[in-house]
Amino acid sequence: MSSTAGLPVFLVDALPGGPAAVLDGPEGRHAATVRRLRAGQRLVLSDGVGGLADCDIERVDGDSLTLAVRRAWQEPPPAPRVVLAQALIKGDRGELAVELATEAGVDAVLPWRASRCIARWDDGPRGAKALTKWRSTAREAAKQARRSRLPDVGEPVSTKQLAALIGAAAGALVLHESATAPLTEIPLPADGDLIIVVGPEGGITDDEVAAFTAAGARAVRLGPTVLRASTAAAVALGALGALTGRWRT
Repeated sequence: MSSTAGLPVFLVDALPGGPAAVLDGPEGRHAATVRRLRAGQRLVLSDGVGGLADCDIERVDGDSLTLAVRRAWQEPPPAPRVVLAQALIKGDRGELAVELATEAGVDAVLPWRASRCIARWDDGPRGAKALTKWRSTAREAAKQARRSRLPDVGEPVSTKQLAALIGAAAGALVLHESATAPLTEIPLPADGDLIIVVGPEGGITDDEVAAFTAAGARAVRLGPTVLRASTAAAVALGALGALTGRWRT
């Protein structure tokens, strides 16, 4: 079985059901005109929910590629499922947080309207535009990282809504620079949802920490240094990959 490591990944609505396929539309245009792929080369199709297909390019016609499918398979989801509750961050640092977390393997992202957020997403066009940027960032980062699954970026949540989700999750961690418990000493669930809460630039308030811990979360620190709101989740995901079975899947 030949390796697909290093092959470019393109997203499709559904994997081909037979030995042949056509890649067209925006993804076909990107493959043909941006990546300049040609007949005789290989690529991988992904449906974004774990399905992959290793393909040979047989012909390129403008923005359309005719493919021969070598093999198709389904990758199992990682466990536990990591959900990032990321506080809204000013400027493009929010998109950076989503990009890094996606590359590090996050399974879902919840934009959190924390009380100290400088950025404010309204319920109108501006908020919808910001959410679209986060979703587009996650999609492109997943392709760059050659992931088989796209992380879901949900609608913004309030502190009350997030506390309710924490209460229903298998586990939850609040990343806090003042916490005394290191992440390495916290029991972690083997499956189910594990929520990671990352605060805004101004930090998480005492009331927010109290609400989350009352719902069952644990306040933890990652290490001796204070991380930016845009990088903390990616560092935590790396630690969770090593501490759980996620990297052994």
